[in-house]
Amino acid sequence: MRALIEMLDAIMNGIRAGSAIVLLLATLAAALAWAVRSRRLSPFGSIARFVRATVDPLLAPVERHLARTGVAAANLPWVAVLVLLMVMAGAVFIVGGVRDALVTAYLATSHGLSGLLELLVRWTFGVLQAALLVRVISSWIGGSYSRIGRLAAQLTDWFLEPLRRLLPAMSGIDISPILAWFLLSLLQRALLTFL
Repeated sequence: MRALIEMLDAIMNGIRAGSAIVLLLATLAAALAWAVRSRRLSPFGSIARFVRATVDPLLAPVERHLARTGVAAANLPWVAVLVLLMVMAGAVFIVGGVRDALVTAYLATSHGLSGLLELLVRWTFGVLQAALLVRVISSWIGGSYSRIGRLAAQLTDWFLEPLRRLLPAMSGIDISPILAWFLLSLLQRALLTFL
């Protein structure tokens, strides 16, 4: 088990170091692409030809998805860097979460049945809070009807809908996810204290 945790730590450190290098190169490429797209550099120069040949094909998938949202073409390279940053942070988050879950599972199994019940409670509330976070983020980026957005809605509707009915309208701002997160944390703490 210790070897697996050390391997995950090494993977996480490698992802962090690799992410820093990739983000540095992506920022440089984004700066060049932005300069060409905003006509700060001549569109007929050698740098512009290099950018169109190497950087623009990398931006094409992001451009396809964001074309309908109204993002200016000149700003697209910076949006792509932000997307890359979120993907890299997500990779570190996932590997760190797997590592922490394995450590928690290992420690729980050494405490018998009460440890396993505690593990079940922690993982259940962790899944609910992750689904809540996915639901909020997907509503911001317009992914509420994607497969993962629908799954997050299915996992969280049962406790978000009653909260929405209880809370007063606040100028179009939905604070029910914040309250739900707080209540889930309180309930988890209470259950863990009881166990």
